[in-house]
Amino acid sequence: MVYDWFNRSADPQNPQDPQPEQAAEPPAQDQAPAAPTPAAAEPSDIDQDALDWARQAYARLKAQQEAQKQEAAAAAEPQPKPTPPAEPTPVSTPDPVQAAKIPEPAAGLSLLEQAAAQRAQRQQEQLERAIETPAAPVEPTPAATDEAAPSLGDFDEDFTWSAEVLAAQGRQLSDISLEEIDWLGRLRRGMEKTRQGFVTQLLDTLGDDPLTPEVLDDLESLLLRADVGVQATDQVLEALRKRLNEEVVEPEEGIRFLKDQLKGLLDQPIKASGTALLAPERGRLNVWLMVGVNGVGKTTTLGKLANLAIRSGYSCLIAAADTFRAAAVQQVQVWGERSGVTVVSNPSANADPAAVVYDAIGAAQAKGTDLVLVDTAGRLQTKHNLMEELTKVRRIVDKLAPDAEVQSLLVLDASQGQNGLKQAMAFAQAAGLTGVVLTKLDGSSRGGVALAVSSEAGLPIRFIGAGEGIRDLRPFNSFEFVEALLAK
Repeated sequence: MVYDWFNRSADPQNPQDPQPEQAAEPPAQDQAPAAPTPAAAEPSDIDQDALDWARQAYARLKAQQEAQKQEAAAAAEPQPKPTPPAEPTPVSTPDPVQAAKIPEPAAGLSLLEQAAAQRAQRQQEQLERAIETPAAPVEPTPAATDEAAPSLGDFDEDFTWSAEVLAAQGRQLSDISLEEIDWLGRLRRGMEKTRQGFVTQLLDTLGDDPLTPEVLDDLESLLLRADVGVQATDQVLEALRKRLNEEVVEPEEGIRFLKDQLKGLLDQPIKASGTALLAPERGRLNVWLMVGVNGVGKTTTLGKLANLAIRSGYSCLIAAADTFRAAAVQQVQVWGERSGVTVVSNPSANADPAAVVYDAIGAAQAKGTDLVLVDTAGRLQTKHNLMEELTKVRRIVDKLAPDAEVQSLLVLDASQGQNGLKQAMAFAQAAGLTGVVLTKLDGSSRGGVALAVSSEAGLPIRFIGAGEGIRDLRPFNSFEFVEALLAK
């Protein structure tokens, strides 16, 4: 079953009240035993409506998984062959030929010698049968890979949080998928380093008393240390100070207000772009250029995007236009094989990247491909010649496919913090960027750089990566990102 990640609902409809589905309930046998109350969460820490909704979601997903297992088992079983009509059993009579083949033990042999002769005779018969009917070869069991479909784990705190985030976005039980639950769990775990250094101190700073100006000063230091950026920090604190001048703000309300402010910062450039969720347009060619400096993970990100497109039902093709880095083409080909995506490349050394893109565009037009992903060489924004080469690639695309939808996506390493912000601002001027892909969130405590990129560079974040697996890259959702950032 295909799940289209590019057409996910991006905006929460009612972030406060989860909406349990009123449709038919899942089978009764899956409800009670499948979803016990999470041991790690007390009832006072979780909204009861959200917990009930999570139980129903778990029961439904478990029922779906069991049904899929049964279907797979039924498909794997060999169909019984029709039994031929029974024939009369012939009367067993000695075969003179077989009798001649099986020599009788010679008279006068001892019992031990007769037993040895019979054993040799049985071994000879088994050898003849093995030659006539060779054994079927044993197929090797495929090793577990990261391409394996997600499986439903325990009904724990992780699942409960993921289901609560989906419910807060107005999702219905019949609409959610195991892939979404799995991704939210990965995102939450990927943001662990940023959250440990930010949320723990934030809760200690807020305490149990209403917010004060001194608390806001401490909050400013926390935001800056998380690489949120000066402009974003000033905007958030100004809104909090204005709210504080109007009324008394309790800590819980302060966190809710902080979430709204952070989400607004992330959504602002997305709304300005006019495209809430970046997706390949059906019926026309889409060309996405992946740009950035060396070492940020452009090729890996491109491979994950190709896999995401294939899983979402799009046809895809990769142009290996990074012709300068050693083994770059081979790395792209490995990613293409993992997802079954064709890779267009030039085997000659130091081939012209524009020529590779030329061939890829022609092949995509001939096959009616939905999406072409272009892997470009890593470059510094200060290298004029390399930036001109990027402009040349763009001219080739515009000339060959004037009606194509072209996106220029900057891949940023979250662990680089403010250096990544400087790259984004420089590339935005030189390469005509239309969006950002934020990677390596799981290895960094500077996940707040996403807010700096949105507020200071004015670029919409389109995709985020929170792990090394092929499924650890998904379209960006500001609500889910903020919830994962500030999860307890």
